[in-house]
Amino acid sequence: MKVFLVDDHSVFRSGVRAELSTKVDVVGEAGTVTEAVAGIGETDPDVVLLDVHMPDGGGLAVIKGAPEATYLALSVSDAAEDVIAIIRAGARGYVTKNIEGDELAEAIGQVHSGDAYFSPRLAGFVLDAFAGSVAEEEEQAPDPAVDTLTRRELDVLRLLARGYTYREIGKELFISVKTVETHASNILRKTQQSNRHQLTRWAHSHGLDEG
Repeated sequence: MKVFLVDDHSVFRSGVRAELSTKVDVVGEAGTVTEAVAGIGETDPDVVLLDVHMPDGGGLAVIKGAPEATYLALSVSDAAEDVIAIIRAGARGYVTKNIEGDELAEAIGQVHSGDAYFSPRLAGFVLDAFAGSVAEEEEQAPDPAVDTLTRRELDVLRLLARGYTYREIGKELFISVKTVETHASNILRKTQQSNRHQLTRWAHSHGLDEG
């Protein structure tokens, strides 16, 4: 495998080269973002070992400016925000600089094969961030059914979800029980719910049981 090393500390780069010399082919190295972008384009490496923090922009700037490549972050930082930011930018893995040479070679091979690789305690950051993003997307995802409900139907739905009877809803909204029943039937049809229990859960998940 061809590996390109990006780190602003020359002594560290030399150490990594020595550790990996019998395991991979280190085809180039860089100590700045500008050098990294140019070097990655010239050498076309299989994997780029990428420092997260450098004076001129760091790993995020390299990923943004360089040709498409497979990146493995190699950093002294184990902060959740650093891990999440670089993974969201496109890195396939993240390991800390106290990693042993054999494990680093294994990590390089794993991201090269298309898998992800993280130092053990860092994987949780990524899983939590991913779960949070999915939950946020689900919470914010628009439901076309909401837009089909009229203002009066939304009023009826809110009270139904809060446990009001048809008679209580009629009194609250100054409409007949028959009208409440008609609205309830229309709401069930539009939201594709089969009963009041399901409708209550649906209303709660869309924040329509408040007010």
